[in-house]
Amino acid sequence: MPIYLKYIITAAIVVITSEIANRNEKMGALVGALPVMTIIVVLWIFTENKSEAGSEKIASYVYYTFWYVLPTLPMLVVMSQMLKRGGSFWLSLGVYILGTLALFFVLNLILKRFSINLM
Repeated sequence: MPIYLKYIITAAIVVITSEIANRNEKMGALVGALPVMTIIVVLWIFTENKSEAGSEKIASYVYYTFWYVLPTLPMLVVMSQMLKRGGSFWLSLGVYILGTLALFFVLNLILKRFSINLM
């Protein structure tokens, strides 16, 4: 598949999700909570690698995506609470990003004890 087509399809999905969220926050959150980016990437890997190697790449990608998503979840609650209490959007976003990174490193340290290496 030509790369420009991948760009167009991926961008369209992001824009559609954003438009849904602008019209209805709950529906937008539902669509946004779906692993849309993961699904897109898995589809692109599959279409480009229709073989056992492609399946192994997809399995590995999905496995690591699971672990990388975990640190983002508590920070979504933190960002939400900051904004509900009148916090600045940019400050809330910065705390979300930095907090997610910090939690990622903590998770990585914990998982190393179980022989799971994320880095």
